This record gives sequence, structure tokens and C-alpha cells, in this order.
Amino acid sequence: QVQVFESGGGLVQPGGSLRLSCAATGSAYSLYAMGWFRQAPGKERECVAAMSWSGYNTYYADSVKERFSISRDNVENTMYLYLQMDVLKPEDTGVYYCAASLYVRRWATPREYEYWGQGTQVTVSS
Repeated sequence: QVQVFESGGGLVQPGGSLRLSCAATGSAYSLYAMGWFRQAPGKERECVAAMSWSGYNTYYADSVKERFSISRDNVENTMYLYLQMDVLKPEDTGVYYCAASLYVRRWATPREYEYWGQGTQVTVSS
């Protein structure tokens, strides 16, 4: 089993930055990929960014390209995933979820990810 935990959300003004962190523990060595999803009120959950653990494959939603950056690390069998968010816009507001998968074919499809964190709120507002 894999446990996933996010942190780093909060309230930020438009144009500001936030960094989200995620830790995957347990049988994290078996993971193939991890990603960040977000869900705004009344909207479907969408993939913001994802990457394979090898680093060879990376996915970004068009709406966040050039503003968000995903990265990873591995420390003592815990997989860490980060999302650096710059030039934040009000439309970036939502609950951000970290997700992990044993194998992904369609990076932006939520059901491709088996393990999910509880989510962290990001609010972009003046």
C-alpha cells in the first residue's frame, strides 16, 4: 500500500507564488508516476502536471505551462513530489490533490491513479 500526503496550500494574491509538497510512503518504490490534480467548485477534477519517476515523461495542462513546474525527489524510500506555482491567477483556485500510480498511459485521466492524498486548498484572491 502507498500513502500520499500533501502540504503547502494557502491564500495568495494574484501574481504570487506557492509551492506544494507531496510525500508518498509505504510501498512507494513500486510507483511509476505521480501527479498533481485540482478541483474547483462545480468542476471536474483536472490534471495540472504529472511526471514519471524516471523523469523521462512530463505532462502539463496548457493552462499552467510556463507558470508551474513539477519536480521529484527520493529520500530514504519516501517519494517526494513538488509543484512550484508562479504567476498565480484566480482561476488556479481549487483543492489540489497529489496522486500516485503504478502505471499511467493517459496522464491526465484521474482513474489512472490508484492512490490519492486528502487535498490541500489553494485560493488565489486579492
